[in-house]
Amino acid sequence: MRNTVVSLLAAVALSGLTGCEVVGPRIKVEPPKVKVPVVVIEGQDQGKHCPPGQAKKGRC
Repeated sequence: MRNTVVSLLAAVALSGLTGCEVVGPRIKVEPPKVKVPVVVIEGQDQGKHCPPGQAKKGRC
């Protein structure tokens, strides 16, 4: 009889623990923020690329 009561109490006690969840510490690391400066090219061609050989033909 005593084993039955102990078993019943153990089952009731353990059934209350079934909904528990153990969560460890969390760390959130943000990615680095990179700022790229705006480059303004001043000049005659305004920074346009001319493929090799095209300038000699007068196409640039």
